[in-house]
Amino acid sequence: MDLNKFEKLSIKDAPKILTTPPGPKSLEILKIQEELEGSAVSYPKGMPMALARGKGATLEDVDGNVFIDCFSGAGVMALGHGHPDVLKAAHEQIDRVTHTLDIPSETRMKMVKTLRSILPGELSRVFFGGPTGSDAIEQAIKLARFNTQNYGIIAFEGAYHGMTGASLAVTSDSGHRDGLGPLVPGVQFVPFPYRYRNPFGCPEEMVDKFAADNLERVLDDTHSGYSKPAAVLLEAVQGEGGTIIPEPEFLQRVREITRERGILMICDEIQCGLGRTGKMFAFEHAGIVPDIVTISKALGGAGFPISAIAYREELNTMPPGKSIGTFRGNMVAFAAGAAGLNWMIENRVPEYAAELGKKAMVRFKEMEKDCKLLGEARGIGLMIALEIVEDKKTRKPAADLTKQLRRLAHQRGVMIEVGGHHNNVARLLPPLVITEDLLMKAADILEEVLKELE
Repeated sequence: MDLNKFEKLSIKDAPKILTTPPGPKSLEILKIQEELEGSAVSYPKGMPMALARGKGATLEDVDGNVFIDCFSGAGVMALGHGHPDVLKAAHEQIDRVTHTLDIPSETRMKMVKTLRSILPGELSRVFFGGPTGSDAIEQAIKLARFNTQNYGIIAFEGAYHGMTGASLAVTSDSGHRDGLGPLVPGVQFVPFPYRYRNPFGCPEEMVDKFAADNLERVLDDTHSGYSKPAAVLLEAVQGEGGTIIPEPEFLQRVREITRERGILMICDEIQCGLGRTGKMFAFEHAGIVPDIVTISKALGGAGFPISAIAYREELNTMPPGKSIGTFRGNMVAFAAGAAGLNWMIENRVPEYAAELGKKAMVRFKEMEKDCKLLGEARGIGLMIALEIVEDKKTRKPAADLTKQLRRLAHQRGVMIEVGGHHNNVARLLPPLVITEDLLMKAADILEEVLKELE
């Protein structure tokens, strides 16, 4: 497969830095934002810039600097910025009708049918809720509780599922939770198979087995403090937790454990789904089918807000009105999303992401050997992480160095984000249409910065 076949979608000759970001025009706009918007605004602090336009896997700021986008709006822009097919569909829809709640239309049905075509046959029902991934999580939890008449949810350490009521309750990061008082009750956490930071003290190759064994134990031990939950909720690949990739056997065990005990399995595919990992859905790597799947981010085609859940027929029991989101009928998002999914299918984008991701990991594994601060490079498809440490032997997290890596890479024209349990993981989520040339340029710059930081 030609790994530069999408080069026309991006700005040529990226990156191009004319003035060290943030440039003077960006600074003016950033100052206005700081004065008028809320203090919770976060991303400009790590990537200070004001944007002018985007094209494919590249972004240009108001000062004329051109960046290689290895962030893609936290995974939203899977087909890159300004995708012509997607925008054409959106423009055409704007002239027809833009909002209908859940009253059907040809556009909506096209989206439903397209989404159903990429889902496993067992997930026969689709529901659109509010426009964010958090809304999808809320609806999935609601559906699980309504059908099982159980209340509890088991989630995993390192999980990120959103910032609203129930979605925040199943998010493990105390930094998101502190100071907000009691959250939605009934959530309990268990360790996720994070091999690099082994939570069990067992041989690393046994971590996935121990994680599954522990889940089984807490469900079966009447003195564990865990009552039978409505669902076990997990990301098939943890995103914000640091791009933690479980072995297929772990997901297979979770599927077996939940099925045998009459517990629903919810897979959060909001970030790792829709081609990101080299398959349309990350759970497909394990050959399983969950009971409920949450979908958002890339579903909007070009950043239009939309979320959905897909679920088994036997769970289709909720009466009208038990939904969430006035904006569950965004017709522009439906049009753009269907166009994006169809283009993704026609151009074999998941396969492209898989192949490019494998090639990228060869490069990053070489960096792991050569860079003293790079403890581990890991990835699947175009979901890539560089775990930065002070010392490879102790694996002591280096959060400050990781922030410096992001800042210096940004100044040289590469956008990345920081995440992980200790904020020491440099995360790459480039558009799935990024070329080999651009991705390798980004890798070169990251290696250059890492060696300067040694």
